[in-house]
Amino acid sequence: MHFNPMRLVRVSAVLCAASSLAACATVTRGSDDAWVVNTEPVGAKVETSNGHQCPATPCAIKIKRKSEFTATITKPGYKVATVNVTHKTANAGAAGVAGNVLLGGVIGLGVDMYSGASQDLTPNPVSLKLEPVEAPAPPKAVETKAEAAPSPAPAATPVAAATPATQP
Repeated sequence: MHFNPMRLVRVSAVLCAASSLAACATVTRGSDDAWVVNTEPVGAKVETSNGHQCPATPCAIKIKRKSEFTATITKPGYKVATVNVTHKTANAGAAGVAGNVLLGGVIGLGVDMYSGASQDLTPNPVSLKLEPVEAPAPPKAVETKAEAAPSPAPAATPVAAATPATQP
């Protein structure tokens, strides 16, 4: 049997490349994502149910790709807005998972699924137009009519006394 050193180098290179592709999505995308919030008007505060926050929009919050949370967006003078955020398998994440399957990277597949690297937060980005709080209507001026005082009873007109008729 003839030993070919070039063939050994090629096989080694292929094996190194294949092993480096294990957990493709974790390597290429990472397990965190930037969740972006834009509001109109700007300057709203964002707080998430998992403890993240930003003081004023527009902003981006670094969050694990496999997170699920509710975000509360507040700004004085505007109604409170809430957004439910979840995750889904991303197109790029699916490509990483497919790379793992094709190259036999069962371990890489498990790592990608566990780390959430194959996921994307949705909705992302979030763009909201905040609704102004309706100012309470000013109190209506109550029209008060002065109650008319009862008019005085008409003065009694004196009735002429009957005078006796005179006889001739």
